[in-house]
Amino acid sequence: MNSLDARRILETALLCAQQPMPLRELRVLFAEQLGADTIKDLLLELQDEWAQRGLELVQVASGWRFQSRPEMREYLDRLNPEKPPKYTRATLETLAIIAYRQPVTRGDIEDIRGVTVSSPLLKQLEERGWIEVIGHRETVGHPGLYATTRQFLDDLGLQSLDQLPVLQTPAEQAESMFDALGALDAPPPDSAAAAESSGQSADPPFSPEEPPTP
Repeated sequence: MNSLDARRILETALLCAQQPMPLRELRVLFAEQLGADTIKDLLLELQDEWAQRGLELVQVASGWRFQSRPEMREYLDRLNPEKPPKYTRATLETLAIIAYRQPVTRGDIEDIRGVTVSSPLLKQLEERGWIEVIGHRETVGHPGLYATTRQFLDDLGLQSLDQLPVLQTPAEQAESMFDALGALDAPPPDSAAAAESSGQSADPPFSPEEPPTP
């Protein structure tokens, strides 16, 4: 099989895939006859071929996928003008703390934010697939330790947590998370009702300016 045919097979599989495809799955296309390094070289060639198109081939935490380029979003949004629910500050700042300080307990998050974190808020982030409990701290009550998931990285278009901006203060971290999550295509969790029912503040101590509307 020549490289042109191999690239066409990879292109077809990735365009038809519903989720990012890791190298081990892409190798199955060729009955394991092509090594991972060869397939990665082919993917990079394919990436160059699509450099001037409306779609781009990118590598995220879970594998490789095609996605629309950011500059295409304003046009694609016209096909679906209905706006998703806004993220609340409480949701984004909780997520930012978990992303930058993980693994953290609910108590750690509350100490940093200075307000109570509601169970529904954490539950919604778990159901969205952005956070998970990866263990328990060896202390009184054995509280769960929260960390972000591969899905979180995929939705932000990142390969690893090392690609998060290096920031100094919680306010900077939260502001960066507002910008990044505001650009997501997927509809966000609506945690406003959860925040109100728990009585927690929608404007925690180190909030940045109002976040952009997704």
